[in-house]
Amino acid sequence: MSIETTINPGIGLGVRERRAPGIFSSPDLSMILVVLLWGSNFAIIKVSLRDLGPLTFTALRFSLATVLLLALLRWREGSLALPKGHFLRMLWLGLIGNTGYQILFISGLARTTSANGSLIITSTPIIVALAGSLIGIERINRYIIIGMSLAFGGIMTVMLNRGVAVSPETITGDMLVLGSSFCWAIYVLGMRAVSHEISPLKATTYSLITGMPGLLLIGLPGIVRTDWHLVGPTAIGGILYSSIFALVVCYLLHNRAVRLIGGVRTTIYGCAIPIIAALVAWPLLGERPTITQAIGATLIIGGVFISGRKT
Repeated sequence: MSIETTINPGIGLGVRERRAPGIFSSPDLSMILVVLLWGSNFAIIKVSLRDLGPLTFTALRFSLATVLLLALLRWREGSLALPKGHFLRMLWLGLIGNTGYQILFISGLARTTSANGSLIITSTPIIVALAGSLIGIERINRYIIIGMSLAFGGIMTVMLNRGVAVSPETITGDMLVLGSSFCWAIYVLGMRAVSHEISPLKATTYSLITGMPGLLLIGLPGIVRTDWHLVGPTAIGGILYSSIFALVVCYLLHNRAVRLIGGVRTTIYGCAIPIIAALVAWPLLGERPTITQAIGATLIIGGVFISGRKT
């Protein structure tokens, strides 16, 4: 077996060790897990927001995830120090990829329709591919182009059926959501650039450390105003799930996949998240999937598999 930088099958560390069998030994399989966890997170958040405001929820889950990652980093790598000259790079990655992305997305979604927001977010793989190709970080082959086209076509099929429409009432929200797509694309490419210099665990931890204070600041008024006696166990469970699984586990696996298979292929997996979100919302929220969604899902899954082929 070859020795390479990988994630421990038990936790996900980003230190040098032998590749172990199992889901964590394959970036593609681990990204399927990420899609499952992130897709489930939509319904879980929606249920949790019945007791908590969105900014309050976001501030709490990022704060908890940051503490957990710091403890994990200390335990696994001993030192919390970054190599010389890396702090400023992680600072702007955290501010853009976490603070900026979360604020723009939440604010935009409040000012536009969910259909518009979902469709705009699916432009992220295209932004990553074009920008990464221009700066020489990403290499685009014909399978990636075909896969992106199929996946985007699947999203379009679903969203047009749900009624996507640009209007004066939604244009501000549409632009904010588009801005969040650019933020996430910058984050993905930035993590790709530092991926061979520091471990995925340390890079993920510092991107949350630098991005969390801004989110905590805007969420603090809501935290203070919340009557915690009225917050039920479902909302608390939602905070724990979104912190441990949707942030800590998913960010580690996502950033490791960016290093191993590139930002474009990693981001294309995100096109499948609405499929999982719709399936989970069926039993939890009573939102029954439609035939059109099934057709769109088929195109998306086909696109993801095709984009993973090698030339």
